[in-house]
Amino acid sequence: MASLFTRRQLIAGGLGLAGASLLTGCTSTAPGAMPTASVKVPTAPNLGAPAVEATLRPRVATVDLGGVNATTWVYGDGLPGAEIRAKAGDVIRVLVENALPTETSVHWHGIRLHNAADGVPGITQDAIAPGASYAYEFAAPDPGTYFFHPHSGVQIDRGLYAPLIIDDPAEPGGYDHEWILVLDDWTDGVGTSPDDILAGYKAQHGTVSSGMNHDMGGMSGMGSSPLGDVGDIDYPHYLINGRVPTEPLTLSAKPGQRARIRVINAASDTVFRVALGGHQVTVTHTDGYAVQAQETRALYVAQGERVDLMVTLGDGVFPFVAAAEGKQGQGLILIRTGSGTKPAATVHPAELDGDPLLLSALTAADSARLADKEPDQVEQVTLNGQMKPYAWGMNGTTFGNDTPIRTSLGRRLRVQMSNLTMMVHPMHIHGHTWSLPGNGGLRKDTVLVLPMQTVTADLQADNPGIWAYHCHNIYHAEIGMMTTLQY
Repeated sequence: MASLFTRRQLIAGGLGLAGASLLTGCTSTAPGAMPTASVKVPTAPNLGAPAVEATLRPRVATVDLGGVNATTWVYGDGLPGAEIRAKAGDVIRVLVENALPTETSVHWHGIRLHNAADGVPGITQDAIAPGASYAYEFAAPDPGTYFFHPHSGVQIDRGLYAPLIIDDPAEPGGYDHEWILVLDDWTDGVGTSPDDILAGYKAQHGTVSSGMNHDMGGMSGMGSSPLGDVGDIDYPHYLINGRVPTEPLTLSAKPGQRARIRVINAASDTVFRVALGGHQVTVTHTDGYAVQAQETRALYVAQGERVDLMVTLGDGVFPFVAAAEGKQGQGLILIRTGSGTKPAATVHPAELDGDPLLLSALTAADSARLADKEPDQVEQVTLNGQMKPYAWGMNGTTFGNDTPIRTSLGRRLRVQMSNLTMMVHPMHIHGHTWSLPGNGGLRKDTVLVLPMQTVTADLQADNPGIWAYHCHNIYHAEIGMMTTLQY
């Protein structure tokens, strides 16, 4: 295949998310600020007996992507890994037995768990060594669609991800089917390995620009997007539930039935434009929280975002397509309710055209709103970087050289994220959920910040610890687009 490095100059400079002692040894401290080393990670609370127990065994395996075999790293036997399911309030215990040739970790993306279980080596734990075991135990307070993946290097760009579904016992249901669709961009075992991609980016040196860089340009040879610049890598494949579009999976139902579709973007570098051919869908939740129901023909789903859709199904065979925004290629899964032929792998539903919905444009349901309160503290965060030399960071620097955001327990913190680049950045906060006051209090833990856009996000400081806050493009994060929230 052609080289994956078709869009970006390669760089260096960043510190890996998995590096030990990053906070205590390398972090700069603003005048008068509390030294990082004095912030203690809370110990695990006594949670009681677990209601759900599972074992993960990350290992090397060969998986069939639908006529394309790839040797990669997986949880268990399949791709994606088997879901873990619990009820809101349940205590979950997961034993990780590391059968990989290198250290790893597991982060429970979107869960408001206690800090010691967050799964970020160098911040909340030591990495799990090859051959070692580690038990994560936490309560899952909020219902919703979540997932889990490593927070070690670029391991998420292999096959190490799986759904985590927290059910609401009080939810009325009202649907006949529930389907979980995991979107991914794929190169491991068939193209350049994720580690080699990252090494290529680190092979040249770059300094993060602290302001807007006017020499950014577009995405060479890869199409364009109304969102701006959307990614760095032209992947050979895009998957839905571990299958390439030439051999998609098929979901079966009957005409007129209602389906709840939980969509998880586990990709490392790709924003997807999603649509179900022949249908409008209704968005009911994003990042686990209920929204005011919004009908749409298509929507964007960025890395780390999750969205729940409701749809009443027609009669026939319908393509559910996740088109790689600004790139060539797409993921595909079929929904069959009646007779009809299998569409081509390149099928392009008309619903994909037009103006897809941005999840950050939704409005929170009344039940999901954070109580109104004026912020006690306002922090300005800039998202910085450029193509030449390739570098990404926050507040004009890279992780390990950064000044963490510090607050106090009980405070309402407002973060104003200003994207000074021409690239979109899905910004993810650990252990908390943002409330977006400019969007009717929309609750999200992963917010797509567009080029030259400022997003205001409020957070209630009610879960003390040291929490990662970073871009969920894994290559941007590994190069240095990350800081921490500490209290």
